[in-house]
Amino acid sequence: MEVDNLTIGYNLNPEDARKWDLYISEGINDEPEVFFEPGLFLVKPDNTLYAASIQTMPFARPKFDELLKAIDFVVDKEYPARGEA
Repeated sequence: MEVDNLTIGYNLNPEDARKWDLYISEGINDEPEVFFEPGLFLVKPDNTLYAASIQTMPFARPKFDELLKAIDFVVDKEYPARGEA
């Protein structure tokens, strides 16, 4: 499966991570001194947020192939964003 025009955020500074509401952790053992817990954001072409998943732990990340299938479904069915009530 190919993915075109995918923006991946990395190497954020703490100020930018806080703007995305990411959790910031202090490292233990062999981890970096400070790092950000995972966040996944689906942003529509008009730059509005469609969906967000923000985690407090680095476990149970979405499987990429399942995520791509979900995005295909959303686009194909014109499925609306949820949580807007």
